[in-house]
Formats: sequence, C-alpha cells, structure tokens
Amino acid sequence: MNRQAQAAILFLTGAALLHAGFTNLYLRYVKAGLQPLLLASGAVLIVAALATIWYEWRGRRNHEVDAHDDHGHTHREPRISWLLVLPLLALILVAPPALGSYSAMRTGTALQQPYGYGKLPATGPLDLNVVDYATRAVYDHGRSLKGREIKVTGFVALDRSGAPYLVRMALNCCAADAQPVKIALTGKIPPVLQPDKWLEITGSYTARQTRDAVNGGPVPYLKVTSATPVATPKDPYDESWNN
Repeated sequence: MNRQAQAAILFLTGAALLHAGFTNLYLRYVKAGLQPLLLASGAVLIVAALATIWYEWRGRRNHEVDAHDDHGHTHREPRISWLLVLPLLALILVAPPALGSYSAMRTGTALQQPYGYGKLPATGPLDLNVVDYATRAVYDHGRSLKGREIKVTGFVALDRSGAPYLVRMALNCCAADAQPVKIALTGKIPPVLQPDKWLEITGSYTARQTRDAVNGGPVPYLKVTSATPVATPKDPYDESWNN
C-alpha cells in the first residue's frame, strides 16, 4: 500500500465518520454524547489524508521521493495493511440494526440501583423510560409510582415460554457493551405481540416481580391498561442507567 492509497483510505474513513456523525446512523454504534468526538475524529482523519497527499506532492517536486532504495527496489507496505479497507467497507456498506429482542433475551438484565431518583411531576401521567420505571419499581419499591398512570416505551421481547417483556437496551459507551433492562408485562396484554416491535405501554405499578432467567436479576412487572404501536425512536438505546 503506497501513500496515495493510505491517504485515500484515511479520507474515505473520515468522510464516513462525518456522515455517520451528522446523521442518526452513529446512534447505532455509540451513545449520543460521543457525537462531538466522532465528528472530531472524522475531521482529523480527513486533515491527515490531505496532509499526506500534500507532503507526497511536495516531496516529488523536490525530487526527494524515497520510493526506491539504493538497489532500485520499491518500498512497499505489507500487503496485510490492505485489511484496513475492510472496516471502511463495513462502515460504508453495512448499517447494522440496533440490538433487539434476540440479544435482550440471551443477556441478563443490567438493572442497577441508582444513587438517587429525579423528581417526578406531582400530577398527570408519568412518562418514564424503561430504566427509570424498573429502578423505581425494584429499588424504591414503587413509592413514587403507586396510584399514578404510567407510560413507558420500549420494544417487545418474548421468552421461551412466550411471556412478554418491554425492553430497552442500556448503553454505557457503545453498542458493543449494550445490555437489556426488562419490564415484564401483565394485565391487558395485546393478543398478538411481535418481537422487536415498539410499543408505548400505558399502565400502573404493581409490586409483582420475577427473576431474569439468564442472570437472576430482578425484573419488575407493569400492569398494562393499553398498548399503542409506535415508530422506532431516533435513539433506540437508553443511556440513563449510568447517569
């Protein structure tokens, strides 16, 4: 691989990172808070590519190109360096979907006891994310949830027995470390549920709990009164579990 090829790969990789960073594509790989670093990385790669091209051009003009050694042999990088093209092609050609029910039901719940709880509105329905509901239901014993109408959005997952769960993948840094937080559903459950379909569940707190079949972690129940299909959110991951 010569310098021109190196510069081309750097430039294309940087451009792909900028494209992902300026669109919602990057949310399939990393958490939203890393967008500035992703954009900065793409810009640095493009600058490095342009600098490589400029130095190569200047060296040729000054007749200082070291493309050949004293014996007239061409200096070449190892052929294995062309494998760097593979992640570039994967980034450009393959846009993996967000992790869903298949991963969720094969991974134990990542529910963790929080350091504290945010203040909830005194009246009206509580619009909570999966992590917030689950932590309050398990570790706060539903004190702030009792008697309130609750709305939670997540995707559907079914265990081996067909029992339904509402799930959101909790993200620490990137999709590689995503883990599920699960809410078991009871009450007026829709007769037909499709895994990975997103629902807005309206319901109420119940003290009932179960244990995750994978790691034995606590999984709270939510008593369903209605379920409404919704579109997949722009950011399918939940980043609130470690905040």
